[in-house]
Amino acid sequence: MAKRQFSIFNFFNYIFLTLFGLSMIYPFIYILVYSLNDGKDSMMGALYFFPRKFTFENYVEVFENARIWQAYKITLLRTLIGTLAHVLLCTLMAYALSKKSLPGRTFFTYYIFLPTIFSAGFIPYFITLQKLHLINTFWVYVIPMLFSFMHIVILRTFLQGIPEELEESARIDGYGDLQIFIKIILPLSGPVLATISLFIGVSHWNDWFTGTYYVSDKDMIPVQTLLQELLSEAEALSSSMQRAAEQGGQTVNMNMAGATPESLRMALLVITVFPILCIYPFLQRYFVKGVMIGSVKG
Repeated sequence: MAKRQFSIFNFFNYIFLTLFGLSMIYPFIYILVYSLNDGKDSMMGALYFFPRKFTFENYVEVFENARIWQAYKITLLRTLIGTLAHVLLCTLMAYALSKKSLPGRTFFTYYIFLPTIFSAGFIPYFITLQKLHLINTFWVYVIPMLFSFMHIVILRTFLQGIPEELEESARIDGYGDLQIFIKIILPLSGPVLATISLFIGVSHWNDWFTGTYYVSDKDMIPVQTLLQELLSEAEALSSSMQRAAEQGGQTVNMNMAGATPESLRMALLVITVFPILCIYPFLQRYFVKGVMIGSVKG
């Protein structure tokens, strides 16, 4: 076996990649440190890698807020239901479009492709949701995200790579289209389905826009929209404190035991990101394989 030579390029390449990796990880460390530090103490700054005054008070304040639990429930439900429905419908459509014998196959492909390029804009979209009675309902999170042309293309390309002999042998055994899809196609599509699930699941989990503009009921907003509201409140409070300090030399009294809007925001950020960080390592092994198989036909 030939010895692997270590060059100057490799040396600097490893250093660069290490620094780049640390630059990606440090923001999470920064947020975690501030979430575990006393809020009033955090206002002095100079926190880098370890809490200066360790406390769980920020998380206690967050979990005692009933709005957090309700928002978290909405986010979990929309992510689970939306991901399952999206993957199922996109896979069914991709399976149909992967068949060259499908009548109007080219027409249907262009029919679902054109809306991806042309968008009517925010107001027509809002009116459409209003006419469909989706405004201020849970289904405004799910139904508009059931379709993705990119995901259909990835799935279709993958399914076209499955040997037709498998389906022919199944038909000889008496299987219908639905049985073939459930018992043969789905089990063989594990990597690409995991990839699509990760894509759409993260999109559902991180979406704050829908809850901000299409939902007015405070009990129906997801956790990301609630986080965005807390960000706005924290910025407004910070501005008012700064103005008060400039005008009268006094600061606003905060009636919280060691917690501030900024520290609560950090704790909520950790709670929001944590589930994705837990799920991602389990899907990582499917991620690259699924994208490559679904994007390149060899």
